[in-house]
Amino acid sequence: MKCPISLEFFPPKTPEGAEKLRAARQKLYALQPEFCSVTFGAGGSTQEGTLQTVRDIMGEGVSAAPHLSCIGQTRDSIRERLVAYREAGIRRIVALRGDLPSGYGLGGEFRYASDLVAFIRSETGRHFHLEVAAYPEVHPQARSPDADLQAFIAKVEAGADSGITQYFFNADAYFRYVDELRRRGVELPVVPGIMPIASSSQLLRFSDACGAEVPRWIRLRLQAYGDDTASIKAFGLDVVAGLCEQLCKGGAPGLHFYTMNQAAATLEICRRLGL
Repeated sequence: MKCPISLEFFPPKTPEGAEKLRAARQKLYALQPEFCSVTFGAGGSTQEGTLQTVRDIMGEGVSAAPHLSCIGQTRDSIRERLVAYREAGIRRIVALRGDLPSGYGLGGEFRYASDLVAFIRSETGRHFHLEVAAYPEVHPQARSPDADLQAFIAKVEAGADSGITQYFFNADAYFRYVDELRRRGVELPVVPGIMPIASSSQLLRFSDACGAEVPRWIRLRLQAYGDDTASIKAFGLDVVAGLCEQLCKGGAPGLHFYTMNQAAATLEICRRLGL
């Protein structure tokens, strides 16, 4: 099976975390990822760690893309980031609205990710390949599914190059979403985001926070395993490898793994897919 892979990491907070991430990356490079993305904390709270991690990955010979979120930012602060990214030799950015850190008002000069995309294009032309977020199961703050599709289309019209989805476990939701975009004339690639299942409590907490739907049958199976982590991991591998196979066979343009800075689950899923 042929399916391009990309990987997502978060910036480590401690020297031990940095060492663990370095070791995980070295294993994951066997998958020959097209690029690795590095997240950016709420309100830009990890931005220096993001840039350092991107530099580390590029120093290891792999293309890397920092996340750049615009909530709580000004045009000047984003301009400074773009200069730093250009100087570091970065050619790809994941452009997001981002989450407000707790205790923030609606700060900043950007309201939507489409505003950020338009600003990056006005400042840097076509220098950066711009990835944007897509929500096959509808963004939790969207007024309606139609409004959510329109928000994605606004990012495309502002100059986005491709989309990466929130993770999901229902392949039909992804294919319906892409079909609906095509019906509205949007042809750019939308890559499914994949979340390996390592812990049921972590998965359910994340999913409740970001609006990703965990199907009832998966929830019930995870609850039935209780604290049996070996069974949870084995079940998770079966579920996610099956999902990836469906997506690749159905024509998805790639797979973007939310690695959680771990290598084992992503490697095993890709081994099962023959990638």
